[in-house]
Amino acid sequence: MPVLTRREMLAASAAALTLTRCSKSPQKSAYTPPRAPVANVSIVKAPAYNMDVYDTVFRMVSDHNLNVRGKRVVLKPNLVEFDANTVINTHPMIVHAAYEAFRRLGAASVRIAEGPGHRRGTLDLADAAGYFGTIPKFEESFTDLNLDEVAKRDIATPVSGLKSLYLPHTVLDCDLLVSLPKLKTHHWAGATLAMKNLFGLVPGGVYGWPKNVLHWAGIPESIVDLHRLFPKQFTIVDGIIGMEGNGPIQGTAKHAGLLIAGSDVVAVDATCCRIMGINPVKIDYLRIARGEDQLGEAAFHQVGERIADVRTNFELVDPWKGMIRA
Repeated sequence: MPVLTRREMLAASAAALTLTRCSKSPQKSAYTPPRAPVANVSIVKAPAYNMDVYDTVFRMVSDHNLNVRGKRVVLKPNLVEFDANTVINTHPMIVHAAYEAFRRLGAASVRIAEGPGHRRGTLDLADAAGYFGTIPKFEESFTDLNLDEVAKRDIATPVSGLKSLYLPHTVLDCDLLVSLPKLKTHHWAGATLAMKNLFGLVPGGVYGWPKNVLHWAGIPESIVDLHRLFPKQFTIVDGIIGMEGNGPIQGTAKHAGLLIAGSDVVAVDATCCRIMGINPVKIDYLRIARGEDQLGEAAFHQVGERIADVRTNFELVDPWKGMIRA
């Protein structure tokens, strides 16, 4: 793969700035969501961040029969900002549990990677969020995606205003990308889960902070285009303590006591929405990615807990109040 030169990086940044200043609305395409097979989505109770989480995560990953022996796995947590008074980020114990699970299942390498959209000092943020204290030799296993070497990827039939993206080699070269988001509401997207978590793959070293190129190209549409660039994914959603209200940063902690997982991240996100009391059909990026007729509860096979038994309505902010409630 070609390595992006400094001159090409500057050109990409200039192009992004032009789009940010000049775009008025995302370009639309005739993209039709493919028919998807019925996917398994695991819903498992996990009442607290304790040592039981390690066994729970291992069993969830094992139950999905992922063939990771000899493969390169990248874990992508949701590491955004730090505030000691709330719960913004994926808990480090969930990340460490996933790291140990994939190593135990024979992965050739497991790396943790993130490119925060707000903070340039990624390691300082990780330290404040407890990653250094929870994950042994964290820095040796971590890649800052904002500063990683990149390569250009064209987007086939884009639904956003983007035609291509420069993306980090760490995620482009892996065999399995594992999204580890937090169960949260989002003031612009309605909900931020596995698909929205991929915004952290887009390098700030190319597009700047806070990566407004994705916003101006259309947030829901950019979520879908980015998701489609990574066909080999798995996700484990940290729903032990999520965030409601004015997420993804300024919301309020919300205990749900769950971990949700699956290989079909659209199915997992739709299931998470229902658990939060949100109608997934009203979330634009889910509707674009899968189509309304493939977002019904019967379109997915829930394994473990039933949605009706674990649903806990998350508070929403305007304009989402009353608009997306299931």
